Amino acid sequence: MIVVTGAAGFIGSCLVNKLNNQGFKDIAVVDDFSDYRKNLNLANKTFLKKLDRERLFAWLEENHKQVRFVFHIGARTDTTEFDKSVFDRLNLNYSKNVWKACSRFDLPLVYASSAATYGAGEHGYSDDHALVEKLKPLNPYGESKHEFDKWVLGQAEKPPFWAGLKFFNVFGPNEYHKGRMASVVFHAFQKIRGSGYMELFRSHHPDYRDGEQLRDFIYVKDVVRVCIHLMLHPRHTGIFNLGTGMARTFADLATATFEALGKKPDIRFVDTPEDIRDKYQYFTEARMEKLRTAGYTPPFFTLEEGIQDYVQGYLKNSAYY
Repeated sequence: MIVVTGAAGFIGSCLVNKLNNQGFKDIAVVDDFSDYRKNLNLANKTFLKKLDRERLFAWLEENHKQVRFVFHIGARTDTTEFDKSVFDRLNLNYSKNVWKACSRFDLPLVYASSAATYGAGEHGYSDDHALVEKLKPLNPYGESKHEFDKWVLGQAEKPPFWAGLKFFNVFGPNEYHKGRMASVVFHAFQKIRGSGYMELFRSHHPDYRDGEQLRDFIYVKDVVRVCIHLMLHPRHTGIFNLGTGMARTFADLATATFEALGKKPDIRFVDTPEDIRDKYQYFTEARMEKLRTAGYTPPFFTLEEGIQDYVQGYLKNSAYY
């Protein structure tokens, strides 16, 4: 059996779908299932067990011998939440318990970290373990992911295989429930369909023109492919970046969304909200040599390819992956 935490969320549900497509049906899906919108993400997917996240550890006590692999994708991902106690409970301490259980029961583990750990990027975007202690995240969400990465690297007891994946800017189907935290592609589609134009944040940094803030956008289908590759080829442990290795501008993203809809671009600018302005990343770009050296060689979707697939295959008809 394969355990997937956060299974009703955006990336977790896409992972369950991809596992099904690869022939894996004996899956234990773990999440807080109280939000009916997230439950829609699991429609038409096959799994063996559905567990509330608070029941996971008691269940593992009794059933760990049936488990082949654990994907710990679940987390509180709201970057505008500033109550540190929320992240301590749901991200840091829960993740520590997942790690301890996998170490105790000899279960291989892939867990979700985040590019938010890199903060403003003053130390670059290398996933070299030697740089981890230098990083300074910009918000409590990033801090929670960073604190767990640091804790992991200090542990003597480890799962038989483990990998932490620093997700960069992931977009794709099954993020309908995420509200403000959904990807810019999702919001661009909604705005363009409703008004005919797209609004992007104005730059408040002298080195970047409006719309030319840069991010490493990665399509969720690439993310789940990497996850399954690591399960099937568990050779190199460690923390790995998971982006495309190519930063693109928000203007590129908006233009690609217009093109996917067959519309002429009309991009307008608004001020970055005050509550995130001083914690805003103006540039992210994953160094991807480490994952490539670990044996993952397939090409990633380009930004345009990913947006075309997302818009035409899912957003236009509210379809799930």
